[in-house]
Amino acid sequence: METLEFIIHPDGRVEEKVTGIIGSTCAAVTAAIEEKLGMVTARELTAEHFADRATVAEVQSITTW
Repeated sequence: METLEFIIHPDGRVEEKVTGIIGSTCAAVTAAIEEKLGMVTARELTAEHFADRATVAEVQSITTW
């Protein structure tokens, strides 16, 4: 199952965690959301991101001003 989880920090940073998407497809899935939220300041790809048949989990920090 594909899920997107957002954590909004008191300083305005937003963490986005994507699970259930195989490979680099998650970038396409989250592109429109990231565009609305602001600039992506960091992206952390897990080993699953590079796997052919695994669940992908990514954490991204987005700063909105």
